Amino acid sequence: TIKPPLGNLGHNHNVSASVWTLNFYGYAQSAPVQIEVDGKSLSSVASKNSPNMAGENSIIPDFTLNPDSIQVLNSARLLSDSTSSAALTGKNVFVTSTSTNAGSAVGYLGHGRVPSAMIDIAAMQSLAKGQTSDFGKTPYIALLALLIFIGHKSSRYSVKYIANAFAVTSLFILPSVLWDFRIISDNSWAVLMLATYVPIRIWQRWQRSMELTNSSSGLPNIEALTAVGISDGLDVVAAAIGQYDEMLANLPKSLHGECARQIARRLSVASGDSKIYATENGHFVWLEQPRPIEAQTEHLEGLKALFASPLLIDSILLDTNIHFGLDRNAESSAIKRVQSALASAGEALSKGKLYEEFGQQRLESAPWELSLHARIDEGLRNGDIWLALQSQFDFRTGRISGAEALIRWNDPERGAIPPDAFILQAERAGRIEAITYWVLERAIEASKVLNAQFYPFQISVNLSARMADQPGLVGKITEIMDRHQCDCSLLTIEVTETFSMGNHAMAQKNLSALRAMGFRLSIDDFGTGQASLAYLADIPSDELKLDKRFIQAITKDKRERLIVRTVIKLAHALGQEIVAEGVEDWETLKALQQMNCDIAQGYYIGRPMAFEGLLASLSGFETPFAQQG
Repeated sequence: TIKPPLGNLGHNHNVSASVWTLNFYGYAQSAPVQIEVDGKSLSSVASKNSPNMAGENSIIPDFTLNPDSIQVLNSARLLSDSTSSAALTGKNVFVTSTSTNAGSAVGYLGHGRVPSAMIDIAAMQSLAKGQTSDFGKTPYIALLALLIFIGHKSSRYSVKYIANAFAVTSLFILPSVLWDFRIISDNSWAVLMLATYVPIRIWQRWQRSMELTNSSSGLPNIEALTAVGISDGLDVVAAAIGQYDEMLANLPKSLHGECARQIARRLSVASGDSKIYATENGHFVWLEQPRPIEAQTEHLEGLKALFASPLLIDSILLDTNIHFGLDRNAESSAIKRVQSALASAGEALSKGKLYEEFGQQRLESAPWELSLHARIDEGLRNGDIWLALQSQFDFRTGRISGAEALIRWNDPERGAIPPDAFILQAERAGRIEAITYWVLERAIEASKVLNAQFYPFQISVNLSARMADQPGLVGKITEIMDRHQCDCSLLTIEVTETFSMGNHAMAQKNLSALRAMGFRLSIDDFGTGQASLAYLADIPSDELKLDKRFIQAITKDKRERLIVRTVIKLAHALGQEIVAEGVEDWETLKALQQMNCDIAQGYYIGRPMAFEGLLASLSGFETPFAQQG
């Protein structure tokens, strides 16, 4: 509020004051009916000239009055022109500065700064129309706060838009509507609130949109999917792109986003224009209507075929390898469903399968998998996890010349755990390294005893393909061998023939280093993976192990017999030995002998057994050919 100094005005003067309450913009809002100045009570200009002000505290200008319609005369002309003076007879005359830069100038709604006398005139016109009701600042502040609360709490965008639109309307249009009913309320503080709230909300929405967007591609990310939620009845499908990091390594950083967008476009079109959500590491997720499993398999095969053609990104061709994960557990939360689909896609990628489904059985075993880390450590300590050895028969010498070291687990709660399921869970839990090194140490201890009595005796130890490309692999194995003072040539390292090695170049380097140390290298499960012949060329192996699916059919299927005979000849031509797995009867053993196979392994030769059992069986061993004949 601007209050003038009273000063020395002499005596017997009828004095009123042009005093206005201003908002934070510097615009006039109201004038008091009376004010106290230097201990004296003065009426405002408007109330002085208007009767019936009893009970009123303030006067509101009539802002519909156009200041330009008020007649303004130059003082010099008025003093020199008697005609102009006569025109003022019977009218209220304000003698004041008309400069908008004068200290008495005040902001007038819709017209900028004007002489305060013009606002006094607007107040007098307002009083001529009748008294007004002033509700102050509270109504607009309360109304705006209520609308902001409604818009913030509602999950429906339509409600948010209506609340926001009504907030703006109420602050800028409602005042003029209420004015027609002589009702006023100060909206300036509410406008300030809105002017503060809107930029904050815009910044928050921008920040949230960044959180829900893949940084490189601009695609919505997984958090965006879980934030929206998953409607009942929809399947969650995830795709994992093989060697995605290698693909990006061949592209400039500026094209990484385009790579992800091209993959997403193919998936979207092939999945009925589904919205595709992306991670930063080559995984994509979307929602689909459920299909019977046969139809779903056919659909995923079609998607895989779509990626048979390479991506073309800025004249660079990139081959793609895609695998899928599926989650149909509608009872789970959105985040759990997405995580399970992603895990299943990663598992399908590691196995080389078209897809994996996170089924009910996997869901029930989730608590077991989550506690697997501790269970493995406990099993290794208390003997629930133990080393089994399965003997290998050498056709050339007619004796047991070696054994494969296998791991077995008899859990007190779940009983005997199938090795395939156990090893897979251990790989998921990141415990395969500890198990592998434990097996290696037990195999070394067994090798020393066995070679003291039955030299030469070879023991084979499996190396997970997920470990083959680890930078610290050779150093760790070297430390173990030095500690046990063991001859590396008495051990064979078996590498499963899959493409699970993430860094193929590092895997080759490690395997070559192990062979240089004296270890024999064997390609396990030859013929069942993705690139058998490529492995023969890439890995410096000494031995091939033919998978039992080929061996068990050689006495009945001519085609399978021809395949085995050809592989044996190929291995011998490359200077490698052949081990046939899955020999379970005399006929198969005899057929392998006729094909010049080197070594046989299977239940007919011997089942996996503890070290003591193997030692006893070797002492009383009789060749199976002697037994038969």
